[in-house]
Amino acid sequence: MCLILFAFRHHPRYPLIIAANRDEFHERPTAPACFWDTAPPILAGRDLLCGGTWLGVSREGRFAAVVNYRDPDARRDDAPSRGTLVTEYLLCREPSDDFLAGLRKKAGLYCGFTLLFGDTDRLFCFSNQGETPPLVQPGIHGLSNHLMDTPWPKVVRGKDRLKQLLSHDREPSVPQLLDLLTDRSLPDDHLLPDTGVGLEKERLLSPLFISGASYGTRSSTVLIVGGDGTVSFTERTWHAPPGHDTTVSHRFPIKESLSQKSSPSLDGRGSGDG
Repeated sequence: MCLILFAFRHHPRYPLIIAANRDEFHERPTAPACFWDTAPPILAGRDLLCGGTWLGVSREGRFAAVVNYRDPDARRDDAPSRGTLVTEYLLCREPSDDFLAGLRKKAGLYCGFTLLFGDTDRLFCFSNQGETPPLVQPGIHGLSNHLMDTPWPKVVRGKDRLKQLLSHDREPSVPQLLDLLTDRSLPDDHLLPDTGVGLEKERLLSPLFISGASYGTRSSTVLIVGGDGTVSFTERTWHAPPGHDTTVSHRFPIKESLSQKSSPSLDGRGSGDG
């Protein structure tokens, strides 16, 4: 992923609402989201080059997504694929705290990343490029190719638009969330970050939806988990030429073992933007 906008325990009826874009080279082979033949089954797209994924959810209610941390000087060709971190979490049976402890020990093996993982009770955000409190607080958050809530223009704009869509506890709309992810607005140059890729590339990468000749937004995902344990997952894959996109949607209940466990009351949800 290169942009994840999410509301965690912010809405009274939907503890987790996610709108995310995956940006990648157009030539990289990819399979659209489907249920994998694994135990437990997971729903995710698949990177056919390295076998991992960028975002997924399990039938047991676990969620994970990864973004690369943009630092061209720190790239290593011998590093393992960061997409395997998502599948490792979704397939493991250990508590999230234990997974985090193991992740800290091996994080240096990978190129820069930030991993978002957890469930509707507790959500963690860990980066191997900067130590921040791993437990995500209730509210509206954004994550791009840096640390969570770094105020890049696309993150600020995306969070503001998500907050508007969910204002007054409105019902989350999949079409509206997908539309949010197609925002191609370009910020002024003085607002752009300097991540070492040069001004021209900073401009290319600055919108929520990236349209490049060889690199751009390949898919958009909306994941909504209701307080009743129902998961709604929609992925739109963008093809060239424009207008030939395809959409897959899945809806399923979280297994009772997780959906029925005790959790903090949603009455104490956050009301700010994180």
